Amino acid sequence: MEHQKEALRKIITTLAVKNEEIQSFIYSLKQMLLNVEANSAKVQEDLEAEFQSLFSLLEELKEGMLMKIKQDRASRTYELQNQLAACTRALESSEELLETANQTLQATDSEDFPQAAKQIKDGVTMAPAFRLSLKAKVSDNMSHLMVDFAQERRMLQALTFLPVPSAPVIDLAESLVADNCVTLVWRMPDEDNKIDHYVLEYRRTNFDGPPRLKEDQPWMVIEGIRQTEHTLTGLKFDMKYMNFRVKACNKAVSGEFSEPVTLETPAFMFRLDASTSHQNLRVDDLSVEWDAMGGKVQDIKAREKDGKGRTASPVNSPARGTPSPKRMPSGRGGRDRFTAESYTVLGDTLIDGGEHYWEVRYEPDSKAFGVGVAYRSLGRFEQLGKTAASWCLYVNNWLQVSFTAKHGNKAKVLDAPVPDCLGVHCDFHQGLLSFYNARTKQLLHTFKAKFTQPLLPAFTVWCGSFHVTTGLQVPSSVRCLQKRGSATSSSNTSLT
Repeated sequence: MEHQKEALRKIITTLAVKNEEIQSFIYSLKQMLLNVEANSAKVQEDLEAEFQSLFSLLEELKEGMLMKIKQDRASRTYELQNQLAACTRALESSEELLETANQTLQATDSEDFPQAAKQIKDGVTMAPAFRLSLKAKVSDNMSHLMVDFAQERRMLQALTFLPVPSAPVIDLAESLVADNCVTLVWRMPDEDNKIDHYVLEYRRTNFDGPPRLKEDQPWMVIEGIRQTEHTLTGLKFDMKYMNFRVKACNKAVSGEFSEPVTLETPAFMFRLDASTSHQNLRVDDLSVEWDAMGGKVQDIKAREKDGKGRTASPVNSPARGTPSPKRMPSGRGGRDRFTAESYTVLGDTLIDGGEHYWEVRYEPDSKAFGVGVAYRSLGRFEQLGKTAASWCLYVNNWLQVSFTAKHGNKAKVLDAPVPDCLGVHCDFHQGLLSFYNARTKQLLHTFKAKFTQPLLPAFTVWCGSFHVTTGLQVPSSVRCLQKRGSATSSSNTSLT
């Protein structure tokens, strides 16, 4: 009995769920009916407006052309009437002379004949009839004002509703990724003169190949593109790839998106390893600020923690705190944190090949600041540039300003204005470490060395702050300088 009741309850539950689905679908259908009414009314109103606009334009064209015909008719009529009046006057004058000449021939007085003949001759010579042009000044042909709207009629007969635009095709061969910019080029498979604009969407991803349906990063939208190409500038390549898709839109509707494409966006991405930083450095993501009380506060916290006492439980046993020898620690570890006067922090990503570029902007009021690279083996008491394990550019604003390149406890004074933003370019295989004014891309100094270990980005600051920008590609201007040999010629062999 209970089994049958349970089976019946399941049937009731299934039926109730199905009823809810049907009710929801009924509501959706009713809403669609309302939408059909509203949308049809809107498109009908738009159609009326478009035709009214077309009628108004045709009426304006008709009025303008009729006015042209009337003006041309009035001008021709005026010219012909003037010419007709002149001819009529000339004819009347000529007939008077002819009548006078006939009367003179019939006269019997021979004494007055020579004088009369001379007067008639002079009158004929000056007669208007001989000064007239017997060619009409204007033509009565009005064919130049005739029209033939056969082609236009065919165009009007071909008028129909706007078609849905085809999906564009992205041209990967013409698209370009360089200088943290992406230029995307596309074309339409068929000519379509009704397209008003394009919509481009892109998103970042760490997955190669076709875009996945589910992605953590949202699509970013750029609307109103009028050309079949667009350049995205000032991008930060903090992921390995970018997905792109584009669609065409006319005045009424947008088409389907193009087949999405994936472009690689290679760049050097790292974070600051707070576990390596000096206690007086306050690390917040990619920003660092010197804190005079940092070490004291941490010492107080450590003493408070020790004052509470520990038991010999497995949690606090020395064996539990020992890392597995198979597992490489992600940073230098808390016990290897820089100390004393080495106000240093390292990046968390090793450089063991290829070319890499990053920028750092420091507070100009900082008393001391340094940026460069270091081996992972850099000692916790060692300062940047004072051992063979690190290379850096160093700005000292304490007492007197100095701008130097430092390595192996040797320094070279740089004859250049101190920029507020520095670019660092590391070519590991070529053994080149170059520093640039990040804004002007002026080369400041290049170290040439044979790197025997992987490198880490390294920074130091005293009484100041700085911010690092990663996810940058090697700028084209930097590559050009390196190709021209500028980097090699500016290196200082005494510091390598």
